[in-house]
Amino acid sequence: MTITTNTTRRHALHMLAAAAGVAALPAIAAQPAKTPMEVWKDPNCGCCKDWIEIMEKSGFEVKVHEVGNSGVRAKLGLPAQYGSCHTALVGGYVVEGHVPAADVRKLLQEKPKALGITAPGMPIGSPGMDGPEYGGRKDPYDVLLITKNLMGNNVSARVFTSYR
Repeated sequence: MTITTNTTRRHALHMLAAAAGVAALPAIAAQPAKTPMEVWKDPNCGCCKDWIEIMEKSGFEVKVHEVGNSGVRAKLGLPAQYGSCHTALVGGYVVEGHVPAADVRKLLQEKPKALGITAPGMPIGSPGMDGPEYGGRKDPYDVLLITKNLMGNNVSARVFTSYR
């Protein structure tokens, strides 16, 4: 009788453990895969590090190149007038500067025929430019959608998202 009771208990414990494992599967499966992103930045830039941290917390898996970004920006075809302190490549799009994660997600979801998006300069109050040293200041800025003409020679820009 003792053997049967121990066997029954052991079997019940195994069944409970299996049920708990199966119940945890939807939670594991529900976690979306991180979106890969590459970023080129100056190794000494703190605001770039802050922006990368925000992107990682927003579901991006970021590979960082600490070599500056001017060369890669030019290679990717983004004119210097739309530049900022870091350049990212995600889903085949250029993301230049302190662009909010929500705009990157919107770009990837809408998939426009474009080179990418940019927040030119370094707008105070944008992601990564919003630390305590700015005293809560938030300057208005636009995130621009950059497109190329059919020949690929000229680019144009229009407002993708405006922050006022």
